[in-house]
Amino acid sequence: MEPIPFVEPSLSPEDMATLALAKRTLETQPLAMKLAGAVGAPIERLMSKLPAAAHDTIAQATRRALDKSLQAAVATLGAPYLIADESAAVSGRALGAAPRDWLHKVAVATTGAAGGAFGLLALPAELPVTTTLMFRSICDIARSEGEDLRGVEARLQCLAVFGMGRGVQDEDADLGYFIARGALAQAISKASSELASKGVAAHGTPALMRLMNTIAARFSAQVSEQVAAKSIPAIGAVLGAVVNTVFIDHFQQTAHGHFTVRRLERRYGSEAVQAAYRAAASSAT
Repeated sequence: MEPIPFVEPSLSPEDMATLALAKRTLETQPLAMKLAGAVGAPIERLMSKLPAAAHDTIAQATRRALDKSLQAAVATLGAPYLIADESAAVSGRALGAAPRDWLHKVAVATTGAAGGAFGLLALPAELPVTTTLMFRSICDIARSEGEDLRGVEARLQCLAVFGMGRGVQDEDADLGYFIARGALAQAISKASSELASKGVAAHGTPALMRLMNTIAARFSAQVSEQVAAKSIPAIGAVLGAVVNTVFIDHFQQTAHGHFTVRRLERRYGSEAVQAAYRAAASSAT
């Protein structure tokens, strides 16, 4: 039986500053704005020019990509997975080694360079590779913030990062981090229970399917924005690499913010951190 963690009453000034930085990361500048800055064109306009068949291609490629990441998440349950400091992962307080964000960026930029020359035709092959690399980066960030990646719930939290983005066509585009996270919480809990009891055999069970459907719907909106950014005629390898770099950076930053909040919650309790998060509004704008 794990010891009950000691919960401190209020955040230290240092942790309050860390939380304010996490909030800025989680609540500002959606992916569409970052991509627009990279390609020099409004993403909404580019999305409106995508052919009708593109949406089916994006949906299918997105689901296949997430399934690949799910397989990676459950394939080695119970074994260390991207954990460099096991004691840090178990305690949830000490931090692991710094994540290798730059290394994953280079790898994803390479896939973007390859896909830039072929546009939408390359998506079914490129996206699963890109998403798997991004998932490993997210896991690396989670480990650096003290998550125990030997467990089911922590790995599903990594997968859920793909569902925390806000797309330009998302009806919930104005929802904050805790609302978006709350929408996934129950599905993660039920899927974690199924995976803990059934292991790999849980793949395809109702709870896991509901979680994957929820994540896929949100991630698909982000992928649509990425595809639209690559739809500029003669985008070429260089701009394809730039778009993919912006894409992975967005999810890396979301992961940094999400797992920073979770680390602080392990120390102070969720209620104290949520109250401090709301109080950090003036610092986060």
